[in-house]
Amino acid sequence: MSISAALVKELRERTGAGMMDCKKALVETNGELEKAIDFLREKGLAAAAKKSGRIAAEGVVESYIHAGGKVGVLLEVNCETDFVAKNDGFKSFVKDIAMHIAAAKPLYLSREEVSAETVEHEKEILRAQALNEGKPANIVDKMVEGRVAKYYKENCLLEQEFVKNTDKTIETVVKEMISTIGENINIRRFVRWEMGEGLEKKVDNFVEEVMNQVNKG
Repeated sequence: MSISAALVKELRERTGAGMMDCKKALVETNGELEKAIDFLREKGLAAAAKKSGRIAAEGVVESYIHAGGKVGVLLEVNCETDFVAKNDGFKSFVKDIAMHIAAAKPLYLSREEVSAETVEHEKEILRAQALNEGKPANIVDKMVEGRVAKYYKENCLLEQEFVKNTDKTIETVVKEMISTIGENINIRRFVRWEMGEGLEKKVDNFVEEVMNQVNKG
């Protein structure tokens, strides 16, 4: 059967397994996503899924200050052991996530943090936009759901495209690191400040500056 690239990508993001393994799993399970996840776990290919339930109580709090002190990020990432927390690869991974937050400006860690009120407010705005564009009423709801999904991708850290490799989401990057180090990893919380935020000022392209710095890393 034909398996879409989008479905393969979703399975890869949810399991951290390789692209070809994901495609094979979907073929074997007739394109059923949940069954494909089970298939990968049974084959030992979804390493991240097998470790996701383990307690991660160690880790680091990382800070990132963009050149000139215009943007600052504090980020807590947990792992299972102090040994891994001191590992250079793990620390580099955390630094990359902090730099990503500085550049991509996520508002939330995951979609679960977005309040029902915020989601409903966004839906009302998106529904009005769709109607104002002259879209037929019978397809407006589907359009709204699609645009809400886009809102999550733009504003939730785990669903954002990684600034250093836009073929991967942050969730995928986390799962790959879990597979590499053999421990559960959890991005617990973060805060991002931008100098003068909320004040009237000349607008500088801080995000572009940060992304340029990231790409040099």
